[in-house]
Amino acid sequence: MTDRKCYVLIPGAGGVPWHWHRVAAELRRHGHDVIAADLPNDDPSAGLAEYADAVVRAVGDRPGVVLVAHSLGAFTAPLVCGRIPVERMVLVAAMVPAPGEPPGDWWENTGHSALMAERERLDGGPPDENVLFYHDVPPELAAEAASRERVQSGGPFGQPWPLARWPEVPTSFLLCRDDRLFPATWLRGLVRERLGIEPEEMDGGHLPLLARPRELAERVMRLSGG
Repeated sequence: MTDRKCYVLIPGAGGVPWHWHRVAAELRRHGHDVIAADLPNDDPSAGLAEYADAVVRAVGDRPGVVLVAHSLGAFTAPLVCGRIPVERMVLVAAMVPAPGEPPGDWWENTGHSALMAERERLDGGPPDENVLFYHDVPPELAAEAASRERVQSGGPFGQPWPLARWPEVPTSFLLCRDDRLFPATWLRGLVRERLGIEPEEMDGGHLPLLARPRELAERVMRLSGG
C-alpha cells in the first residue's frame, strides 16, 4: 500500500451499507479506512441535500477521502465535494447528472427511457428485475441483497441537481460491460458527453460490488493511488 485512504462508499437507489460489505472488506484488507454511507433513501422527506448531509456527517474530519458512488449515488457524491476535502471521485455503473437536472428526468434526457422501451418491444415485455440487476450475482447473495434493499423514496427525484458544473475534483468512471440496466454502448457515449473522459471498463453487470468485489476494489485503489 502506497497511501492510506478513506474510501467513502455511496450506494445506489434503495441501497444500504451492507451492499458494499464485500468491497469494504477488500479495501480494509489493504489497510484503508472505509465508510459505507447510510443514506435516508427510504425517507420521502429526504432529498439530495439530506443525502449529502448524511455522507458529510459520516466522514467527519477524516483525511484522504475518495468518494466511490454507485448508480444513483453519482447525484450525491459531487454535492459532498464542496463541503469536505475530496481527493478523487470514482463512479461505478453510475448516473451522470447534468446541471439543473432532476434525477427523475435523467432517464428521458439521456435516452435511457427510449432504449429500454425498444428492448421491451423486442423482448415482448418488461425485463425480469432479477435478471436486470442480479444476473451475475451468486443466487444466495442476490436473495440476501434483495431482502436488505430499501424501497427507494421519491424524495430526490423531482429536485433539480443544484450544481452549475461538475466539481473540480479528479473523476474516474468504471463501466461494466455486461450491465443490463445501463448498456455499455450507450453509457460510453454518455460518460464522454457529460464528463469529457473515457470510462475504464470491467466485466460484470450492474452490481460489481457484489459480483466482483475484489476486482472492483483493486480498480478503485489503482485509480485513486491507494
